[in-house]
Amino acid sequence: MASKPGILTEWPWTFLGNFKYLVIAPWVIHSTYSYMVKDKNERDLTQFIIFPFLISRMIHNQVWISFSRYRTAKGANRIVDKNIEFDQVDRERNWDDQIIFNGILFYVGQMYIKEAHNLPWWRTMGVVWTILLHAGPVEYLYYWLHRALHHHYLYSRYHSHHHSSIVTEPITSVIHPFGEHIAYFVLFAIPLLTTLYSGTASMISFAGYITYVDFMNNMGHCNFEHIPNRLFSLFPPLKYLMYTPSYHSLHHTQFRTNYSLFMPFYDYVYGTMDKSSDTLYKRSLVRDEDSPDAVHLTHLTTPESIYHLRLGFAHLASEPHKSSNGYLWLMWPITLWSMMVTWIYGCTFIVERNIFKNLKLQTWAVPKYSVQYYMEWQRESINGMIEEAILEADEKGIKVLSLGLLNQEAGLNRNGDLFLKRHPNLKVKLVDGSSLAVAIVVNSIPKGTNRVAIRGNLSKVAYSIALALCRGGIEVFTLHENEYKKLKANLGSEAGNNLILSKHNLPKTWLVGDGLSENEQMKASKGTIFIPYSQFPPKKIRKDCSYNNTPAMLVPKHLENVDSCENWLPRRVMSAWRIAGIVHAMEGWGVHECGDMMFDIEKIWQACLEQGFRPLTESKTN
Repeated sequence: MASKPGILTEWPWTFLGNFKYLVIAPWVIHSTYSYMVKDKNERDLTQFIIFPFLISRMIHNQVWISFSRYRTAKGANRIVDKNIEFDQVDRERNWDDQIIFNGILFYVGQMYIKEAHNLPWWRTMGVVWTILLHAGPVEYLYYWLHRALHHHYLYSRYHSHHHSSIVTEPITSVIHPFGEHIAYFVLFAIPLLTTLYSGTASMISFAGYITYVDFMNNMGHCNFEHIPNRLFSLFPPLKYLMYTPSYHSLHHTQFRTNYSLFMPFYDYVYGTMDKSSDTLYKRSLVRDEDSPDAVHLTHLTTPESIYHLRLGFAHLASEPHKSSNGYLWLMWPITLWSMMVTWIYGCTFIVERNIFKNLKLQTWAVPKYSVQYYMEWQRESINGMIEEAILEADEKGIKVLSLGLLNQEAGLNRNGDLFLKRHPNLKVKLVDGSSLAVAIVVNSIPKGTNRVAIRGNLSKVAYSIALALCRGGIEVFTLHENEYKKLKANLGSEAGNNLILSKHNLPKTWLVGDGLSENEQMKASKGTIFIPYSQFPPKKIRKDCSYNNTPAMLVPKHLENVDSCENWLPRRVMSAWRIAGIVHAMEGWGVHECGDMMFDIEKIWQACLEQGFRPLTESKTN
């Protein structure tokens, strides 16, 4: 929102929320129906093709968003080192409003301007006139409109909304108040209307011009430089005709320079060219990839989880993962295609980067889904990918690699111990986060609690929780005899006295892992609190009970570049398995925590608190 919002700030359909697409539905239905039922000679392909073209624009923009986020996460050629936060993601989530707006205007124009009916595919003169009209009137008028928008009156009411994003992403280019978009459309309509009324327009000239505008907008708002210097060396005048991301980035950091649209020519003419443009361009081109200090290794969960990654749909990534996003079923062709690619071929890729004090962090994703971790025939492939990631981290000099994977529940590689035996001289330290997960669960139990029930697949974390509680004098109830025997054998005689096998008179605090059935949840008494110790939360079926998050903590403010949620966790909340790697690197412990190895849970709990991490819920007296 602008600092002093003016008239026509909000989009007319803002009140519709996610149902805003209904405003364009009548035109889409009408054009599709008309094309399908009319005779071949009466059909108007120009009208019919508007909707597919709008869809192609959305895909085009999304490709730029994903590509840009991937490149900036790697760090190569990055321009600005400042960070993106949730407020920018929220501000930029309505980037498709301008496509809806353009679509309505296209339909209305095609309906009432007779020259827009039945356009041919190609007219050479129309393409030539479009190029000339853009290079002349459009670029010139935009320059002065842009300078006017930086006058304090218009800037505070309109353009400041766009400049709230210091670090730009491709889609920052179209984040403007509604009134500003009206002015831009009038400007860009000059070549379109001129070629229409002169009888030189074609579908290619229309679609090509709008695609060119989208391309240049997205390209120029990337936060990494990707225009090779040899282009300007081969054709020096090009620097007056095409801008670069670093050129426009200076406009967002300096505000009073580099006003031109896509052609810097007018900045040179009117003396508003930033003197550091060439220097920043060259410096950004030679910048190397980041070398992180710690890496978190994660994986995909469900087929739809690709859209919840930071590289996917930004607004979905910025919210806790929910399975109720019904519109994702429309994406099934892309979802199916991505599944085939990851099943046949795939390699670990960078998802995001963060900064914790002076520590550089990255998250890498293994392109395998949760269900594949339980498939025997997939284990060799998954372990191969994990091993390659570990060796890559070791080669890059990374200090810590945290294994945020289903190693424990699936028994995939003995909690990372398999890789230590294969590579005993690893310099990178492998951390599975079990100790911190135990510490968080233990400290989530309400104070004064002397009885808890434990239920779910028994893992390294589950055994350690039971041991810590039994040693602390808390009775631990189990519901099944086989689990009771396994826990009893692990606890020893003294601690084992506090382990109880019973299906009746169960406590109101349940520690639960994967494998908790709905039937068993129904056995819990009213008011029971379910505290997960697994990486996946239980299905919530009891409205009269409460459910904690999976082991996680609130991150401190000095963890930067946080603009996405970790799976189903709330904003600025991080899982124990991810935090553990950060704390190990910060504390410089220099040892592995995988296999059967465990840290003192009090030691790692205190270390987390000292680093600024905070529990999600304070323990209260029962």
